[in-house]
Amino acid sequence: MASPLFAPPPAVPAGLGTGLTTEVRLAVAEVAGAAGAWCPALSPAGDLVAYVTDRSGIPRLEVLPVGAGGSAATLPLVLSGPEQEVVSVAWAPDGAWLAYLVSPGGSICAELHVVRPDGSDARLVAGEDPRAAVFAGHWTRPGHYVCSIAPGTGPDADVVLIDVETGAHRTLARGGFLSVTAVSADERRVLARRGPRGYRHVVLVDVATGEARRVIGLDAPGGIASEDGRFAPDGRSVLLRAALPGPPGADRAGLVEVPLADDGTPGAGRVVLCRPDADLDAYAVRPDGSVLAVWNAGGVSRLAVHDLACGAVVERIPLPEPVLPGWSLAADGATMVAELTGPHAPRGLWSVPLAAAGTPARLHSLPRRPDRALSVDPVRIDYRGDDGTPLHGWLYTPPDVHGPNRTVVSFHGGPEGQERPAWSPVAQSLVAAGLTVFAPNVRGSGGQGRAFMCADDGAAREASFADVPTTVRFLLDEGIAAPGQVGAHGWSYGGYLTLVALTRWPELFAAGVSVAGMSDLRSFFAGTEPWMAAASVTEYGDPVADREMLAAISPMTALDRLTAPVLLAHGDRDTNVPVAESVQAHQALLALGATSELLLLPGEGHTVVGREHVVELAERVAEWFTRWL
Repeated sequence: MASPLFAPPPAVPAGLGTGLTTEVRLAVAEVAGAAGAWCPALSPAGDLVAYVTDRSGIPRLEVLPVGAGGSAATLPLVLSGPEQEVVSVAWAPDGAWLAYLVSPGGSICAELHVVRPDGSDARLVAGEDPRAAVFAGHWTRPGHYVCSIAPGTGPDADVVLIDVETGAHRTLARGGFLSVTAVSADERRVLARRGPRGYRHVVLVDVATGEARRVIGLDAPGGIASEDGRFAPDGRSVLLRAALPGPPGADRAGLVEVPLADDGTPGAGRVVLCRPDADLDAYAVRPDGSVLAVWNAGGVSRLAVHDLACGAVVERIPLPEPVLPGWSLAADGATMVAELTGPHAPRGLWSVPLAAAGTPARLHSLPRRPDRALSVDPVRIDYRGDDGTPLHGWLYTPPDVHGPNRTVVSFHGGPEGQERPAWSPVAQSLVAAGLTVFAPNVRGSGGQGRAFMCADDGAAREASFADVPTTVRFLLDEGIAAPGQVGAHGWSYGGYLTLVALTRWPELFAAGVSVAGMSDLRSFFAGTEPWMAAASVTEYGDPVADREMLAAISPMTALDRLTAPVLLAHGDRDTNVPVAESVQAHQALLALGATSELLLLPGEGHTVVGREHVVELAERVAEWFTRWL
């Protein structure tokens, strides 16, 4: 829907495109409108899987039989508004309840609801206060769900245990906990994650005394940053996914086990799993004591079973698609329902036997894939920054292009995000319009070790911007991009980096699109949610002490240098990167006489999830670059 702040479409200079053909519009609509299914949760008996899917036009909760036959059932849910989406789902240990989080527009802050598997007895159990932020948790035992809740007036969150039958809340730990990762069987100890971005770590909390201590000491391997802490099945140790020391590029995330004394005191940890060429994305301990691990090796997921005692590989499990964002393990540990995606496949659910001899099967009745002819396989391209830092990205080339072409450089969000060979509706939509797309992993991206991910933190961000012109020069030198026909695109932090690129190197870019991007880091800190502001200090700088630095790296202070036409798009309910970030940039550009359009998407938050808006956004982005490149 057009915003009342929309600038009139400017006249198109001779020689530039005038829009999308009907054939291209149909292709973009099919690509961008392709539905997916994600966040699987197997029932305790393993016969049903609950999951989230947007095939109805907005993410909703469904339940599907795992075996042959049967069809998916969309559960009737209690939602406070039509724009609310289901974010996640978890099955209670006894199968009596499903817990699901809902939020407007994809925020990780949400309301917590529960419902019976047949769709009855749906109720709200946390998040009644619209100012509160509820973060995803998990079931501790039948009827008891644990999560973190922030009041909305500050950055601190409490760990809260909820009795879903009575609605009673019991606070297990107070203040400063971003998320709860585990609760001991006797509910006397809690593992929770705290700390700012890049330095998040797991602490062990004694519920009776409130005492909290790091599971891993700062000087021990994995002590600087750790996540996803869990109690071992016997309760005598804690397992954590932690950043392990090593030279840059080999300082990877691995698995650490820390023994616990009888009084709960953590001992000296040992490294269980590590790979110098891959990060540990996720893990689970199976009933037989082995560890199921998902490795991120150059952006591609590798699934393996390891011996917990020595870390040796017991089994390598082939996957039918290259990226595995999530899973649900069967109670017996023999199979899993995996969320998988690839260049030709939106997120979908597969039943995966955890033995090399097994054959994964795509669960029936789930959203169909778009026509394979409408998407291309990206190629990984390696290059180097000006200082020799290894960089890489994924190149999407239209099938009929064999030389320099109009090219869009697409920056991911985060900045700790990572471009991977997953389903990318924006990239594939641009390819359908005849544009080449290069999606780089500039420094600050994840998946390449902690040193690379933190290489743009704080004062280092200014220097990290140099990867932008380096990337463009590489594309030009290699004959991939056509001179004078390069565009910049990005979402969230990528939208911010797009505006940085357009203002710092206006001679390199002919057009830009910023989606939900920050235009001024000072106003971002003032307007974002308190927990986000507190967590982002290590990433960008302190909003008070570093105010001058934040001004220097904010595009708003240099918009007079921007010469390329720019489209700014934003969900009007975004509280992560407030919508004012795009509105103020658009108004300032119009005052400067620049070419700018603003697309506000009603009812959307930081992530655009409504089918109509996803398609509308993809069409506008493709049309914008077709017009100006």
